[in-house]
Amino acid sequence: MPVLDVLLLFGVGLAAGVINILAGGGSLLTLPVLLFLGLPAAMANGTNRVAILIQNIVASGSFRRSGYLPLKVALACAPTALLGSVLGARLAIGVDDVMFRRILAGVIVMVCVVMVIDPASRWRFDPRALTARRIAALAGTFLFIGFYGGFIQAGVGFLIITALLVHGLDLVRVNAVKVFVVGLFTMAALAVFVIHGQVDWLRGLALAAGNSLGGWLGTRLAISRGHAWIRRLVLVVAVVFAVNLLRQGL
Repeated sequence: MPVLDVLLLFGVGLAAGVINILAGGGSLLTLPVLLFLGLPAAMANGTNRVAILIQNIVASGSFRRSGYLPLKVALACAPTALLGSVLGARLAIGVDDVMFRRILAGVIVMVCVVMVIDPASRWRFDPRALTARRIAALAGTFLFIGFYGGFIQAGVGFLIITALLVHGLDLVRVNAVKVFVVGLFTMAALAVFVIHGQVDWLRGLALAAGNSLGGWLGTRLAISRGHAWIRRLVLVVAVVFAVNLLRQGL
């Protein structure tokens, strides 16, 4: 693998790791770059999971040591998210390159709309107990979130933030649950891509090195500053990639 590819993947991974922890959407940067480097759609999708998994292991440990990870909520979300991610990843294996580029471009546009509206900045709910009914609601919600995450991953953090704010968590704890659950279901989705031979390990590990450092930095920033300040950068870069992907997919 060329040295320039390694440096590009590390740099993009670093930015994506910070973005993923603070708000979500880092895959809106990494997936187009992997496609740009010539990986087929399914392999780019699978390779991206290597970086996400390692990044979220690092970030989850950091949140846990800082006392910001509510394990009861995280564990309530995890089982159905795992199931959904396997189903979504199996579907993603069969999507051809052109269709994947079109889907990814559409997802980027929708995520950009959500970032502009930014409902997370307006929603503030009081903490509520996790009753059996609320656990069932979380399980159903995270089945869908896991399916989406297994299929394409990009922007899944925004779905998780929206789903968890209604349970009264502050944004730091929402982000802690997000990285824990995403780490778990990414492990399941990655296994599907590995079984089908759709992972480029060298590029995945180069990306993961940047993601891991970005994940650690993002955790520190999430605890100290929140995530709103980075939205403009994500928006600009995401729109550029969406236009390029649509151009390639037409």
